[in-house]
Amino acid sequence: MAKSKYIKTLDLKETIFMALAALKANKLRAFLTLLGVGIGMFSFIGVMTGIAALQETIETSFNVLGSNTLSIQKYPAIQTGPGSRSKYRNRKDITVDEGMYIRDKSKLAQYVNVEAADGGAVVRYQNKETNPNVGVIGGTPEVLMTRNRQISEGRMFTEQELQYGRPVCVIGQSVINLIFPNEYPVGKVISVDGKRLTVVGVVEEQGGLFGGNQDNFIFMPLTTFQNHYGKSRWVNVQAKSYGQESFDAMTDEIIGLMRVARRVPPGEENDFEIISNESLIGKVNEMTFFIRVGTGAVSAIALLAAGIGIMNIMLVSVTERTREIGVRKAIGAQKSSILSQFLVEAIVICQIGGMAGIILGIGGGNGIAILLDIPIVMPIGWTLFGFAVTTLVGVIFGVYPAWKASNLDPIEALRYE
Repeated sequence: MAKSKYIKTLDLKETIFMALAALKANKLRAFLTLLGVGIGMFSFIGVMTGIAALQETIETSFNVLGSNTLSIQKYPAIQTGPGSRSKYRNRKDITVDEGMYIRDKSKLAQYVNVEAADGGAVVRYQNKETNPNVGVIGGTPEVLMTRNRQISEGRMFTEQELQYGRPVCVIGQSVINLIFPNEYPVGKVISVDGKRLTVVGVVEEQGGLFGGNQDNFIFMPLTTFQNHYGKSRWVNVQAKSYGQESFDAMTDEIIGLMRVARRVPPGEENDFEIISNESLIGKVNEMTFFIRVGTGAVSAIALLAAGIGIMNIMLVSVTERTREIGVRKAIGAQKSSILSQFLVEAIVICQIGGMAGIILGIGGGNGIAILLDIPIVMPIGWTLFGFAVTTLVGVIFGVYPAWKASNLDPIEALRYE
């Protein structure tokens, strides 16, 4: 038994070496055949790698909302299709009073944050100032908890400071880098669009995303924000449950409270959107699904064309090597040996081309990730899938030429010139 396995292993090695020798003997033909498989696999793996990197980063960015956190908004977070925005334009704006109603009445939410925002502020301290792109957010003291952020220096503003609209703020690391490069910021008085605010805390650094900056902001009490910028501003409400097990119950409670606050009649659909990490990730998966399907279809056509090319090349190879086949059969080679030789040759061609396409695809997909300033990924699952597909293509399109070679009559084959 052991001897038989050893002989089979030797036969397989010999067959692989013969296949490689055949490729080497016809370099141009082999290259063109490999090219077809490589292009098909490159297009598939390249797109899948790019999507994987993009999706992983998007999922990470959505998790910035915080675990077990939902957001109440007028518009959906992701809008697709013509006229999608106009569909929601006539909805009433979310108001601070509605947000405060949720904050006061919810029993299942651990934290509720009501916030308004303004972009493009200039922050100054003495003779230093930022670019006019600092995001200004007015919220309740729960704003950090619902955004999954932490204070690294100082403290968060208090409920009392919210109540009386005190001129205090907490700031992001990017603002500190520009106006406090060599000073401790807590306790300093800064100017935000001409309004003087005392820095009471610093938010822990988050890092960049898609070349953007998640630390270029100022948080201040919502009432302070309204005193500076007015009350007619976009409002967002965020709620965080005590845990995953109570998240669905909290969501139902928030929806009920929001319908009461907005006086939505029974039986009518909500005139607001409930957004969560899970719903956003699900929407992204839904969008990328069609990209995957389209890419898979294009790659399948490319691999089909490559497979037909491989079959054609293998048939030509069988014709060219008819006399060789006859000699092998004359000295005792079995049908199975001839069949495996040509089948393995087809599989080797596909695997070499496929591996080249996979390597280039991973490099190309991650090249896009680097250009977008997002982390690179190594799609192990798609790599194994691609390798399996190329092997399958070699088997499917190599069977007929191998069968034809194994069934040649040795006498006729020896006579072939």
